[in-house]
Amino acid sequence: QVTLVESGGGLVQAGGSLRLSCTASGSNFMIHSMGWYRQTPGKRREPVATITNGGTINYAPSVKGRFTISRDNDKNTVYLQMNNLTPEDTAVYYCNFIGRVEGAPYNTWGQGTQVTVSP
Repeated sequence: QVTLVESGGGLVQAGGSLRLSCTASGSNFMIHSMGWYRQTPGKRREPVATITNGGTINYAPSVKGRFTISRDNDKNTVYLQMNNLTPEDTAVYYCNFIGRVEGAPYNTWGQGTQVTVSP
């Protein structure tokens, strides 16, 4: 079993920055890709940024140039640096890891962290 713990959300004014972290714990697991998603009430969860084991990165068009995803393989951690935040970035942010644990595939989500951007 792989468990994810997120941190770093909060309240910030427009134009400000936040850094989210998500760390995986467990035993005998491999990580193939990591990602950040976000969801607002009444809407579907949408991808924000993803990074694969090979280093391929994808961003949603709305965050490209403002957000940066990175990973620390030694710490099984993925980060999301969010700069120049706008009220439209307000959402619950979830991390997602995909890989294999004890030979079986897994697709695991973090508990979510609230990001609120005030005008």
